[in-house]
Amino acid sequence: MATKEAKASDKKPIKTVDKTAKFGKETYVKWYRDMLLIRKFEEKTGQLYIQQKFGGFCHLYIGQEAIAVGTASACRPTDKHMTAYRDHAHPIALGTDPRVLMAELYGRSTGCSKGKGGSMHFFDKSKNFMGGHGIVGAQIPMGAGVAFAEMYNGTENVAFVSMGDGAVRQGALHETFNMAMLWKIPVIFIIENNNYAMGTSVERTTNVTDLSKIGLSYEMPSKIVNGMSPEDVHNAIEEAANRARRGDGPTLLDIRTYRYKGHSMSDPQKYRSKEEVNQWMEKDPIEHCLDVITKNKWLSKKEVEEIEAWVKKEVDESVEFAENSPYPEAHEIYEDVYTQQDYPYIKEYLA
Repeated sequence: MATKEAKASDKKPIKTVDKTAKFGKETYVKWYRDMLLIRKFEEKTGQLYIQQKFGGFCHLYIGQEAIAVGTASACRPTDKHMTAYRDHAHPIALGTDPRVLMAELYGRSTGCSKGKGGSMHFFDKSKNFMGGHGIVGAQIPMGAGVAFAEMYNGTENVAFVSMGDGAVRQGALHETFNMAMLWKIPVIFIIENNNYAMGTSVERTTNVTDLSKIGLSYEMPSKIVNGMSPEDVHNAIEEAANRARRGDGPTLLDIRTYRYKGHSMSDPQKYRSKEEVNQWMEKDPIEHCLDVITKNKWLSKKEVEEIEAWVKKEVDESVEFAENSPYPEAHEIYEDVYTQQDYPYIKEYLA
């Protein structure tokens, strides 16, 4: 039997999805400004570290900016955020003044953690940034605990818990995932998957290279997200947050990104090629946002230059603020520890 040959007119046109259509000028300009501020803050941090202006470990977020800003644009101001020690970008995306962050790097009393935390322990309660944490994977159960507190108190807030691809090897993740799904805790687990745990690729640490599959055994909704696209990050975060606010529990997001610099400032990066780095840099999220802004004629060249000048001023003033701030006084070593008399226990239960 002869088959009917389809005519060109019978064929339905293939629809192409413009993922930029949902977002307007205001969103793209904010993404561009915030990512550029994060990038320049981190570049200056790297320079200052080499100059030995401060010490300790230092992990830069350069290349991963789309995750921080995409998450920030999709969340509510009352939501909670927690991450690991690569923590400089998150508070900037949430609106923390970079001056207090730079002062923290310098170990000054005006820092966001009073100069006691340094690079790995930023914290800003006013922005609901619940800290960077130095123990690998520690933030996973703690972040779920923060989310449980929100559920217990009857809020609609969600906790966003970020981790590197290396942290998913910690046993605490599985214990947390089991509890989070069992109790339908409003938490979103974000794997900032930059391909390398320190200097070891995902392929060398696990047979399961698709990290989104880790949530499947707990029947946790899980998906892969393009971490070089603030649009894709925003959409995935928004979808997961809506699910959590409905009471349907957590989501796991394997957000694929790339850090242009080493794991830390002491990383020689011998485990990857320059060609690989350059391939990822071609997907740069800052350049992508600027390209969208330019094509839509949302900003003139002068207005873009004004943003660049503002960012430079913010970073320069951050350094000036830090260098002119005092170190903590000796008595501060005894402050902000659990032995303080006014530590906020639930006092009504202590009678």
